[in-house]
Amino acid sequence: MVSINSIILAIAAGSLTASASPVAARFPKVAGTAFKNETFSVQAAPQWYSGPWSSFPAIDTWLSFDDLFNRNQNSMNSAGSTWDDIGRINVAIRDAATIGVDERVILAMIMQESHGYVGVGTTYSPGEGIPTAGLMQCSNCPGFPGQTGLSQDDITSMVRGGTEHFKTNLQDWGNQLSTESIYPALREYNSGSVNPDNLSDGLGATDSYVSDIAQRLGGWVD
Repeated sequence: MVSINSIILAIAAGSLTASASPVAARFPKVAGTAFKNETFSVQAAPQWYSGPWSSFPAIDTWLSFDDLFNRNQNSMNSAGSTWDDIGRINVAIRDAATIGVDERVILAMIMQESHGYVGVGTTYSPGEGIPTAGLMQCSNCPGFPGQTGLSQDDITSMVRGGTEHFKTNLQDWGNQLSTESIYPALREYNSGSVNPDNLSDGLGATDSYVSDIAQRLGGWVD
């Protein structure tokens, strides 16, 4: 006779096996080969924007935070985060936004950097080799590679750290909750330097970074 404990263990084992595959496929990590702010998109964004900030989608094309979060929950879960992790990401974003960063931008950055996988691996900046970790792949931010079921404090620390870093970039560009500040700040967050005439010039980093995030803010999910 099969015991109830055996059934529970079998279900748990099956769940782990099922969740391991998409994580491995979407987040391959080899020590020393990953670079800062890699884009883990499994498909290209539908459009390509380039030029100065004014050439990118206006803020009135962005969806509400609740709508964006609901659209991205399944992607976070497919990436490897548990539903409890996902709920805590929501709380962490709302908390981090209180320092003066649009919560929609924080969410879009998380989806660009890690697809909302709380156990995302640590990457390394090109040339310098500085580790960048956590949901927002930020230097000097905590990370929990391969771990899920994290505490609220752990998840908040990742989101808060990345948001504080982005806030310094935002301050470099006028510190306004407007696309005139936000889009160049996103470019700076990813590449460290900015060509204001073309925010899709990655200067060695991810060219599509700002273009991708602008479309995430409009509802694109990958």
